[in-house]
Amino acid sequence: MLRVSLSARRVRHDYQGIVAVAPVTVPYVRYSIRTAHWFLARALAELLRVAGIDKASVDGLCVSSFTLAPDTAIGLTQHLGVAPRWLDHIPLGGACGVVALRRAARAVQSGDADIVACLAGDTNHVDSFRLTLSNFSSFARDAVYPYGAGGPNASFAFLTSNYMREYEVARADFGKLCVAQRENALRFEHALFKKPLTLAEYLDARLIADPLRLFDCVMPCAGADAFLVMSAERARSLGLDGVRVLSTIERHNGFADDPIQVRGGWALDRDDLYDQAGVGPADIDFLQVYDDYPVISLMQIEDLGFCEKGAGARFVRANTFDWNGSFPLNTSGGQLSAGQAGAAGGYLGVVEAMRQLTGVAGARQVSAAAVGMVSGFGMINYDRGLASAAAILAAD
Repeated sequence: MLRVSLSARRVRHDYQGIVAVAPVTVPYVRYSIRTAHWFLARALAELLRVAGIDKASVDGLCVSSFTLAPDTAIGLTQHLGVAPRWLDHIPLGGACGVVALRRAARAVQSGDADIVACLAGDTNHVDSFRLTLSNFSSFARDAVYPYGAGGPNASFAFLTSNYMREYEVARADFGKLCVAQRENALRFEHALFKKPLTLAEYLDARLIADPLRLFDCVMPCAGADAFLVMSAERARSLGLDGVRVLSTIERHNGFADDPIQVRGGWALDRDDLYDQAGVGPADIDFLQVYDDYPVISLMQIEDLGFCEKGAGARFVRANTFDWNGSFPLNTSGGQLSAGQAGAAGGYLGVVEAMRQLTGVAGARQVSAAAVGMVSGFGMINYDRGLASAAAILAAD
């Protein structure tokens, strides 16, 4: 009975023959009067153009957006004029990109769809971020927002101050990550931040929510990111460079008994992640993490096994994190320097990993990049985020 169970598990984990192709970005802008529907439609149009296919060829659709409401994925089908036979709405914030990739790959593998378009995008009106926060969750609506802590800054200040005390992390450790990401962003055409950042500027920036200062906090913007998932055979017939899916994990509400979050669901499943892929942390050529605040970047580095828990500060001090450093991290600049286009922030790492592995990252190209990891984190309530996911990808 045990042998049958293990065999079934190996089959379930095998993504052989499935690839992700055509990473696209609808350029980010700080504010926009356009709707989320517009950004998502532009993403789909660009996918069709890059892949050289017509809209009728897309028979699967994954959608993530905070500002699409009251529509969800089903409402968007009518706006886009598509008729998919497989549909998923993934409201998981920063984990949505990896989860969309994971579920789309299974849909193609099972024959439920031939080509799945994975779309994430949001608008950013002058007041849309406040409106999103006020109804983000029942925690936000009933227990946080009415008391004046209506945004993520206060929650992440709470998590950050606790993490710093627990593991002896200094602000300069977070700053080293932020400075490196800004250097990467200067080489990414879609990044909104275009000026270099020094460690002194990071440390001396104005206080937002103690201990967070300006450059610890992600900047909301508007935009979209997208990719297609299909069989490797179909990708070759279309002349598209694909990225192989070696392994994926997702876990929700992990370590719920921890009084304050210091770890995420990755720590529960990382052995499975590496076992599926047949690689270890030393084989990873770059890491793209969800980075709305630097404490979450450090948490992912530890929980994904690149160093022991609590050793993150030493790991940061021992490595360099720009595109040609000893540990390339968030080579697009991440959200902290590219901007956070709502749910598209959960896709940013996926599309950047795809660009790195297909050799089209230009001036920020990691040398000989063959295997990369993407990690996602999302849906903060007050003292923790609920969603975590990760994927290991490889050049085809």
